[in-house]
Amino acid sequence: MKAICWHGHGDVRYESAPDPKIEDPRDAIIRVTRTAICGSDLHLLDGYMPTMKSGDVLGHEFMGEVMEIGSGVTKLKKGDRVIVPFNIACGECFFCQKTLFSLCDRSNRNAEMAAKVMGYSPSGLFGYSHMLGGFSGGQAEYVRVPYADVGPLKIPDGLTEDQVLFLTDIFPTGYMAAENCEMEKGDTVAVWGCGPVGQFAIQSAWMFGAGRVIAIDHVPERLALAKSWGKAETIDFTKQDVYETLKEMTRGRGPDRCIDSVGAEAHGTGSLDAVIDKAKAAVKLATDRPHALRQAIYCCRKGGSLSVPGVYVGFLDKVPMGAFVNKGLTMKSGQTHTHRYTRPLLEKIQSGAIDPTRLITHRARLADAPALYKKFRDKEDGCIKVVMTP
Repeated sequence: MKAICWHGHGDVRYESAPDPKIEDPRDAIIRVTRTAICGSDLHLLDGYMPTMKSGDVLGHEFMGEVMEIGSGVTKLKKGDRVIVPFNIACGECFFCQKTLFSLCDRSNRNAEMAAKVMGYSPSGLFGYSHMLGGFSGGQAEYVRVPYADVGPLKIPDGLTEDQVLFLTDIFPTGYMAAENCEMEKGDTVAVWGCGPVGQFAIQSAWMFGAGRVIAIDHVPERLALAKSWGKAETIDFTKQDVYETLKEMTRGRGPDRCIDSVGAEAHGTGSLDAVIDKAKAAVKLATDRPHALRQAIYCCRKGGSLSVPGVYVGFLDKVPMGAFVNKGLTMKSGQTHTHRYTRPLLEKIQSGAIDPTRLITHRARLADAPALYKKFRDKEDGCIKVVMTP
């Protein structure tokens, strides 16, 4: 088959890769009909995620048609159209029973490797390093899906693939980010980062009863979408001081809830801490650039809460724990428990409560992915979200 394969920092290629095969009775083989580039894929492109190997197939946002099922699969049949959550869950362990699907105890076949870094292993992920299972991803013509009775969700007729593709990751991720704020009706919510997850966090904040949403970014197209689609007030951090502006907008109190949708590669253009972060990362003295998280901690009102859907890789430097503790803040994070949200969010799409296709700016063939990875990373040509057809 053809697939997008990782070969090192800045090097992804469209090339031949081994066809997937049934390896376990609970497996299914999916013919991919839609796939996307995710912001967290850029951490792989930029070399921030360890334990990648040359030739690894990328991609964790995908959907398609069931082509083959293992003998233990009972809920799917050949020809079913399904979306597939980006994380892999067994559905039976302690954590899955608590609907903490991204913490599944069984799906990461390299759990010991992850435990050495994190203490305990999260679930396996598609196309996201050997530390998280070494599973081939969905930026390919075909993909093997373990625990096929647990993750894939059948899509009813009448919905297009563009409408439902983002149920695989970024819609549930933005929704869980808003849920993790534990907001009260009428709260002011500040969202750092207006990329795909940030846009869905903005949409979801309104669903949870926000009174105001303030979006922070510097890319004109992202800020424009946050304003037009997300009905958010906006701050361009290259033109305004974020702390002072938020303080003024909230009459000195600060936003009630803050969402860091940026993660490990915050730009923080011109700020001293961001310059130091970038220098340390360049010489391998640090793995992450947490400028957005630091800023959110400073800006959040006393007794407020922070939600962190943005991906972090390793150890963070100069995080203001003094401010976090003395202001009595609460922080909640985690990889998304995608399986928990796919069905209720599908119903929101069916009801017309949200149109996820508004996010798509670029449609292309899978063969175009290497160029689009760079265009997406460099925020060129108004690129916010890329959807591809193999």
